[in-house]
Amino acid sequence: MVYNFNLGIGWASSGVEYAQAYRARLLRGIGQEARFVFTDMFPRENIQHMTENIGFLDEEVIWLYTFFTDCRISAVTFTLKQLEETFGDRKFAGERDGAKVKYTFPGTNTYYMAYLVNGQERRVHRVEMVSNGCLIRKDYYTYCRIYSEYYAPLDNTAHLYHRRFFNEDGTVAYEEIIDGDRVMYQFPDRLLCSKEELVGYLVSRLNLTKKDVVLIDRTTGIGQAILQNAGSARVGIVIHADHFSEGSTDEEAVLWNNYYEYAFSQWKHIKFYVASTDVQNRLLKQQFKKYMGISPKVVTIPVGSLEELKKPDKARRRHALITASRLAGEKHIDWIIDAVVAAREKVPDISIDIYGKGGEEEKLRAQIAKLDCGDYVRLCGQQNLQEVYQNYEAYLSGSTSEGFGLTLMEAVGAGLPIIGFDVRYGNPNFIDDAENGYLIPVHDKMEKQERVEKLAACIVRLFTEADLERFHAHSYEKAKAYLTKEVEEKWRGILK
Repeated sequence: MVYNFNLGIGWASSGVEYAQAYRARLLRGIGQEARFVFTDMFPRENIQHMTENIGFLDEEVIWLYTFFTDCRISAVTFTLKQLEETFGDRKFAGERDGAKVKYTFPGTNTYYMAYLVNGQERRVHRVEMVSNGCLIRKDYYTYCRIYSEYYAPLDNTAHLYHRRFFNEDGTVAYEEIIDGDRVMYQFPDRLLCSKEELVGYLVSRLNLTKKDVVLIDRTTGIGQAILQNAGSARVGIVIHADHFSEGSTDEEAVLWNNYYEYAFSQWKHIKFYVASTDVQNRLLKQQFKKYMGISPKVVTIPVGSLEELKKPDKARRRHALITASRLAGEKHIDWIIDAVVAAREKVPDISIDIYGKGGEEEKLRAQIAKLDCGDYVRLCGQQNLQEVYQNYEAYLSGSTSEGFGLTLMEAVGAGLPIIGFDVRYGNPNFIDDAENGYLIPVHDKMEKQERVEKLAACIVRLFTEADLERFHAHSYEKAKAYLTKEVEEKWRGILK
């Protein structure tokens, strides 16, 4: 069995979760059984909805908090009717408002607020119970009640002090006692005094052997607990970002990325490290040797793969650009928008579609409105892009750090030239300068305006000077190394 450990997942997931979803498909392809363990708490969502959305199968998912119960990972199926049956003989009235139903109980100072999966259905995700104006409890459901939270008023706010996790039959499996940032977990036979201990207990209950492989995608807060309880299993660390700080590294010392510092220090207990590009692989090996005097095993396995090369069945949209990422500050979508607006002065029919969701969305909408460019700069939301890339002529990236770049891989898989900054590691991995796009030299002191100008100049150059057919062909050629059958073989090699 291969166990993959991560922290969280969301509707607008990061590249780590998408990389895991790709890995899940690859491991299925080679017949390797795998489980994906998530250790964050998800009080506002059902984890199954998010994991299914990104491509995991229910049986592949382990959630830390239900692992110790007999409740399986499941979509929400608990209904309003089932909830109402729990009211017993009490009289009640229900009033629906979209995805919420408020239940009142005549003659009492209590009401329930049921939160539904959406505004059309009757499936209940959670129920909040309010008494005398104070929140006292929340119940969470999938096909049964999976856990409850208990609250008390403190400083005029609802203070969470306790959770109970249930088995299918309603019996208590274990309890979480909460005091601010401190937690304890009470089991029938033991008391655990931290979340790290809970993670360690989960790992110990897996009964790992030398036939098992543990892959850790994020070590923050869980790495030590996993290593201490992994037994004879082979442990691998998957590197998803730049692994060191260049500005704080000199000939004498290296400053590792906080996400990987512990994993690097424990190299004696790590069977292998996985880098997603050869460039990062070579650099990491050099640094291990130079700064630590060690030569651990480092392998290159792309974090994703392509089922096939995507060819357009009709002419690509002329001068149409695409970019796809989380709408986050480090992706610099604002630079892209400014650059497209500037480039349009010389190539009047340029357009760009921006795919993704994230915290910068409202800021970007305001920028588009201010520039009055909404007719050719479009925010398209989160979509499945499998059959979308090939409709465009090129891909544009504003990111200044990309450990791999799943969207870059998907772009070359659709034959797209890419314009991006010459930054580690994804852009130089997928862009051969002047052959299938342009790598823009950049340095830390380069101002935003200069970066925007260089992006704009490369867009104009691409559409006025480049042989686009040759660029498309070169991207397709690069993409062949990322076809699923090639990446599957790499996983076979490391897991055997």
